[in-house]
Amino acid sequence: MPSPDRAPAELLTGTALTVFRLNGQFLSASEELAREAGLTAARWQVLGSVTTEPLSVSAIARGLGTSRQSVQRIADLLVGQGLAEYRPNPAHHRAKLLAPTEEGRTALRRITPSHRRLADALLAELGPEEAREALETLHRLSAAMDRIGGAGP
Repeated sequence: MPSPDRAPAELLTGTALTVFRLNGQFLSASEELAREAGLTAARWQVLGSVTTEPLSVSAIARGLGTSRQSVQRIADLLVGQGLAEYRPNPAHHRAKLLAPTEEGRTALRRITPSHRRLADALLAELGPEEAREALETLHRLSAAMDRIGGAGP
């Protein structure tokens, strides 16, 4: 049994290691799903971020919890592939908005059936209530990290 003064550090380490493993598992599954549409997981993340509304590269990076530079590189690749386009930003002349093209939307739709199968399998494994609790716990953990300054880039 851990000593009381070591318990918080061990809890943080265990949580971090589990989240890192889970991140790796999700990235692996995402790479496989994205490959069906000729994308990578990173390109799928960025393109998927702008399906509802065009966003600036900075806004996408904040939403994904990653650096603006890495999103900019991926956005440029998506534009080069014809899967996304830059649009004028009325709020900021230099920070253009990224939006999917019809070809980009078609690529995302190719992922949907396999994505749905994975979601159904995960829900069948956990059950709806446990899946909902897991999501809520992850949201609370992320918000707590934001509040204490552990949000990353």
